[in-house]
Amino acid sequence: MDERGLGKRLQQARVEAGLTQQQLCARANLSFSTLTKIERGAIKAPSIFTIEAIASALDLSLDVLVGHTSASSIRDLKTTKTGVEFVYFDVNGCLVYFYQRAFDKLALISGAHIESVESVFWHYNDQVCRGEISLEDFNKQLNLRLGTNNLKWQDFYLENIEPIRVMQELLKWTAEHYRIGLLTNIMPGLISSMIRNNILPNINYDAIVDSSAIGAIKPEPKIYEEAVKLAKLPPQKILLIDDDRINIMAAERLNWHVLWFDDSHPEEAVERAKATLEPAV
Repeated sequence: MDERGLGKRLQQARVEAGLTQQQLCARANLSFSTLTKIERGAIKAPSIFTIEAIASALDLSLDVLVGHTSASSIRDLKTTKTGVEFVYFDVNGCLVYFYQRAFDKLALISGAHIESVESVFWHYNDQVCRGEISLEDFNKQLNLRLGTNNLKWQDFYLENIEPIRVMQELLKWTAEHYRIGLLTNIMPGLISSMIRNNILPNINYDAIVDSSAIGAIKPEPKIYEEAVKLAKLPPQKILLIDDDRINIMAAERLNWHVLWFDDSHPEEAVERAKATLEPAV
């Protein structure tokens, strides 16, 4: 990995974990100046001991943190018949189910009506997924609007999400033949928690595009532009698999290949995806 790519990935992993630079320095026993230099690429070759300390502080394996960029060198990478070399998977509604079960549980524990729970969630969801407000601020608003104390949305999310197994098996199969990534509207720290808790496959992702780290959500152009940069390929060689037609249409307008995932018929959707991902001869 080049030094700028390494710094970018470390910064993204830190943001995904919901940590400031100061907090990560304290956990990894690093100086603030060292971490900032790594993140901006000023330190060209940080020691393996430093990277391992950062990975440990983020509760990630070294492979998950930095191994994704070298994974392509040991894979028999392929190209689909339509020219796709990189596949981005959405998370919520594509790799996991979560909304209704989490809403129901939160309503039960808080005593609030389910409509109130959904209303406060959707009112602030885009802001926290863009990183405009912190998860802590989101939880403050959640408790204020529901008349509760110390409820944390991330706890309900992680306890109630359900993996879409057939889709996750497709993800792992795809990773053996193509470069892959996650492209998702999500709150800070949740991706790393899902990988750590085996809710998402713990594999070498070539890119993770977390809306809260990018500062934009699908279907906004900025998040797709960042995904293209991380893939290091032109849009015409990238496929997005997503359950939201609006996100699909936005990617298609930017010359991506797209595939809609129908979460009400996941097995049929996976079969369509397999046909789309058939390698060129």
